[in-house]
Order: sequence, then structure tokens, then C-alpha cells
Amino acid sequence: MSRVSRVRNTKQHGDAETSFVQPTKVHVHLFYGADPRFYRKGENIGCLYGYHHAESPELALTYSRDEPENKIVRLVRRGLKAALGFDFIHTWRNRAEILNSDVVWTHTEHEHLSAALLLLIKGRARGNPMLLAQSVWLFDKWAGFGALRKFFYRKLLARADVLTTHATENAQMARDYLKRDVQQVFYGINPRDFPLLEPAAWQPNTPVRIGAIGNDRDRDWESLVKAFRQNPAHEVRIATRRRVSKELHAGNVKIAPAIGLKAARELYDWADVIVVPLRHNTHVSGITVVLEAVALGKPVIVSDVGSLRDYFGSEHVFYVPPHDVQALQRTLDVIVANPALALQRAQAASRHFAARDYTTRQFAMQHVRITQDFMHRVRPVEAPLHADIGNVAPSRGAN
Repeated sequence: MSRVSRVRNTKQHGDAETSFVQPTKVHVHLFYGADPRFYRKGENIGCLYGYHHAESPELALTYSRDEPENKIVRLVRRGLKAALGFDFIHTWRNRAEILNSDVVWTHTEHEHLSAALLLLIKGRARGNPMLLAQSVWLFDKWAGFGALRKFFYRKLLARADVLTTHATENAQMARDYLKRDVQQVFYGINPRDFPLLEPAAWQPNTPVRIGAIGNDRDRDWESLVKAFRQNPAHEVRIATRRRVSKELHAGNVKIAPAIGLKAARELYDWADVIVVPLRHNTHVSGITVVLEAVALGKPVIVSDVGSLRDYFGSEHVFYVPPHDVQALQRTLDVIVANPALALQRAQAASRHFAARDYTTRQFAMQHVRITQDFMHRVRPVEAPLHADIGNVAPSRGAN
């Protein structure tokens, strides 16, 4: 059983006896490159993805640390990661903090599979921390895994105490594959980087400026370019670090990486409309861009896949069928011809964002609630020790 209780210390003060509880130690295990000591150093943004918002007198957080490495070591680490599907060398380097924690939070399967392997090897002798295993791409890929990899991953997933995903469809796939409960956690963005601003007006430029950004493997750049290339009424800018065929470049289509927050904000500010073209997936691919665009008051056209309706409905953004070039064209024509409709939906999306609090803080607080619920369920006798963790409201269901 996972170690989820903390030590109660008692002090005597005359005739009065007081007791207090040591904070629950949570280790946040992130990918190599997300060490809060170095990530956007000097900007004081805290932890990537906002887990630092969970810090409280009841929860003490530590984070995985990146160890400096030369090119050869980096090559070996990445090679093993490619073979296993997770970064065990990075996890092994952080084994002391993981094994000495009460709870381990992970952001993707690249971290939780690795942490599970470490805990299976070392955890039982060290107290077996609770493992919250959050998956992003794992269950989209599951059907393509061979029997041996599926067997291996099932063994590792069995070590996880709680499984989470960001989408209802992805969660259901996980339930079907693993025959166990999976919880949905709603993603959020940093309001410092993308402050919520409800638009007061909207009018497109001439030509219409179409912005698209993203590095996810499920972006459908081909359909987007086919819809608007060589049309002087449209100007398209695509920002991605993924390789894009030279055939998709055109006179009115610019494709280049947007490195850093400043470049991303410049693209959003330039665009009249943000388009998020997607291939079929179940893991809300594109949700980060949708949230950022909504926060900045932009009308959004997005492929209707991946459980994005968990976050926004058709009254908030413009949905189109995936790979439907003509639907992209028709929808943009509707937006340009009816600026009032575009503004109405952008405003509705902004208000919905605020009501649902799609921020990194709320993202972190959901992890606190899940951890609290697990502790109460597994160790009900210890529940009073953790009753005040986080002050988190019950989770909300998906739309």
C-alpha cells in the first residue's frame, strides 16, 4: 500500500496538549528541461504547468532536477527513452526525492511509467509513495503497441494509484484498456502569459489574417494550407517546430517556428482568426492554443475531435469536421461576413473561460483534490490529518 499518512507530533504545554502534522511531501516529476530552477530563469513564473500553486502549509513540493550532461550522455539518455518510451535515466537521477516523498505527481506517461518502474524496484522498501499517473498520448498510441510493450506498460500502470487524463474520450479508452477507474483533469494556462481579456470589438483586416500555432503531432497543416493557399483574400502564418513539407509553402502562407513566448504572442496579436486544424485524436490536442486564443479574445476555428467539447461548446468556438477543406473555407467566410457573430462567440468563450477557471492554478488544485480524496479513501483513520489540504472545491464534470 502507498505511504500516504504523515507523522503526528505532540507537544505538552502545561495541562494542554497540542498536536500538529508534518506537511505531505509531494514530488512533482517533470520531463528533462522543465527544472523550475532553469526554465525561463529570472521570470519568477514558478513551475511549468503551475504545480507550484498547490504549495501550502499542508503540502510541501519538490521538483525533478535536470543534471548537466555532455552530448554522449544526452544521446544515451535519449536513446534509452526512445526504446522504453520513458526517460528512466532522468528518473533514476531523481530517485532520492521520489522515494522520500509521500506523493508523486507526473505530467505525462513519459514520467509516470518511469516513476512506476523505479517504485517497483525500490519503492516497497522505502514506503511506496502514492503515484498519480497523468497520461497524454499513451492511450492514443495503445492499439499500435506490440504485445510485449502492452504487457510491460500494464505492469507499470498497475503500480499507479490514480490515473488521470485531460479528456473524456481518452479517459474512456484507458478504462476500456485497463479495466480500472480513470479521472479527468481539466488543463489550464498561465494567466500571466495570457491574461484573460474579453474583446469589445472585432473586425478582420484585408486580407484576412489567419494564425495557427502548435507542435503537437496531430496538427493537420495540409488541410489548413489547401483551404487558403494562393488566395489573395487570405494571409496565413503557421508557427511550428515540426517538419512541414515544402509543398505546403505558398506566396500567402508563411511557415516558421515561433520560438518563445514573445514570438507566440506576436503571432496571436497579428492574427484576426486562430485556426486549430487537427487529425483524429482523443487527447484534446490543440487545447493549449484554443485556451490561449480565447484568453486573448480571438475567434477560433477548430477541428471537432479529441474531446475539445469538454472545454468549449459550439456557442464558444467554430467547429469544423476534421480534414474538411471546404468547411474551413465556408466557416471563415461566415466569420468575415458576420463580424458580430465572431465577436459574440469570442465574448462567450471568454466568459466561459473565466467561469470554468482554465488556469494553471485550477489545474494544480485539481491534483490537490485528487490526492486528498485518495488519502481519505485509503486511510480514513488519517483523514483528519489531511482534511484541510488545499481547500479545493469538488471537481466538475465534462460538458
